[in-house]
Amino acid sequence: MVKRIVTNIKAEDLSKADHFYHDILGLETVMNHGWIKTFGSDEEAKVQISFAIQGGNDTEVPDLSIGVDNVDEMYEQIKNSEFEIIYEITNEDWGVRRFFVKDPFGKLVNILSHQ
Repeated sequence: MVKRIVTNIKAEDLSKADHFYHDILGLETVMNHGWIKTFGSDEEAKVQISFAIQGGNDTEVPDLSIGVDNVDEMYEQIKNSEFEIIYEITNEDWGVRRFFVKDPFGKLVNILSHQ
């Protein structure tokens, strides 16, 4: 049985992850060996992996989807940062409110809250 899934993103400068994943998203550094840095939280979640032909409403398929408590608050925080919002905050027909942003490594991140 699968217990967890970890996403690995190639990065030349690990320090670029700190501002986006720690300062903005609030994840803690749970491991740092110098060549790999892992962020996480104490939240429990189901193991999931998704495959898609599009990202919903004909958007690009995001590289990561991150569920947050308050997507509107997160949207405002990211809107006021240097990160590029690719898909504006939207209430989707399938019960999520979400937006897409490019992280420091060019990955498309879907940030959402279930409604």
